[in-house]
Amino acid sequence: MDRTIEHLSTQAIYSVREDMAVKMDERLHKLLSQWGIASRRQAEQLILAGRVRVNGQMAEVGQKADPRRDRIEVDGKVLQPENRPAPLYLLLNKPRGVVSTCQDTENRRTVLDLVPPEVRSHAGLHPVGRLDTDSTGAILLTNDGTLTFGLTHPSHGIPKVYRVWVEGNPPESVLDRWRKGVLLDGQKTQPAPVQRLKTTATATLLEIVLREGRNRQIRRVAEQLGYPVQRLHRMAFGPIKLGDLLPGQVRSLHPHEVAQLTKQMPAFPTSNGLADPKHTDPKHTDPKHTDPKHPDRRPRKQANAASPPRKPRQNEPKSVSKSANITSKSRAPQ
Repeated sequence: MDRTIEHLSTQAIYSVREDMAVKMDERLHKLLSQWGIASRRQAEQLILAGRVRVNGQMAEVGQKADPRRDRIEVDGKVLQPENRPAPLYLLLNKPRGVVSTCQDTENRRTVLDLVPPEVRSHAGLHPVGRLDTDSTGAILLTNDGTLTFGLTHPSHGIPKVYRVWVEGNPPESVLDRWRKGVLLDGQKTQPAPVQRLKTTATATLLEIVLREGRNRQIRRVAEQLGYPVQRLHRMAFGPIKLGDLLPGQVRSLHPHEVAQLTKQMPAFPTSNGLADPKHTDPKHTDPKHTDPKHPDRRPRKQANAASPPRKPRQNEPKSVSKSANITSKSRAPQ
């Protein structure tokens, strides 16, 4: 194969989640993703298509099961608890002309064709998101469906950095429109940093950071603004950067890189398989959190430590005023 493979061997594949015990009674789509059969969304489609059975019965979306107790079948093949694959996390510098799929009906080269056969044989290895066939750069490969779900879920807004050559020299007014958002299919794109890096007589190099992944978004926006894309290269996926990885090369992620990815996702499981409440509980993330039992109740205002004590109302015991002052100090921000 016409590629250079470096920095990768099966011994070099790291796993930071091997100690995650399979919990009892997991939802089926999550179990299928943990076994590398499909991503969570794809697993739901398998269930809806009637290709998944539990104890001989057709499975339903949202159904729970325990692979150590229940007989789970996908297309007639039984899910064996001991056959859960070790998770793989890879970074590929995708060359131009390679498609970001596992298989291609037109027999074009896929991202999996750039991975050594002994690694490619791991069940469920798939790309995280996509890059256009003509686009190049960083793309993640994994058999961890939970990670894929977290990285591609729109609500998580994982930043991705692109270097883009466009035709001509767009003025700042055009770039400002891009930064503020442009209508695509009746919906405005999210605000995005757009920086001019280099200008020639016929083209401009831009750096663009996206937190959403709409289909061919950069190319469509550039076309709509009148400055079509000539070349598009993804430099980084979240905290993972290409560095000196050459086109066609693939390497394993180091444990600290996988840990960095998990931190990007608010509801990602910790090593004990449970979500970190600091990432999921709105009391830890939203200063305007309201009581879930009384969602219409407005949140209390935080007292200001510098505020003077409240004057007691008429006929109000002085001790109440003193107590209010103490309470005010105790609520002061640190």
